[in-house]
Amino acid sequence: MNKYQASVRVKGQLVKTAVFADSPIHARLILQYQFGMDSIVAYPTAITEVATIKPLTPDQQRIKSMQARVKQDQAAVKAERARQKIRAGQVALAKS
Repeated sequence: MNKYQASVRVKGQLVKTAVFADSPIHARLILQYQFGMDSIVAYPTAITEVATIKPLTPDQQRIKSMQARVKQDQAAVKAERARQKIRAGQVALAKS
């Protein structure tokens, strides 16, 4: 069985719901049975499950945050160098 998601109108409001079915047609029939013939707004589409990500240990998280800070600092240095070059060029133009 696969998991299908569809938009259904319930009491005038649009609601996304999921059902387990063998095919999109079977999912549509299940939804029509549950919510009524004219309630399906969007045709059922298959949902693929995403693998869960294991949480990092405190040591791994510390290393990851240090690496992120290094990247931020490198970007800040690059931006500051660019600002200084622009400032030096403006000063050179003002002297001319």
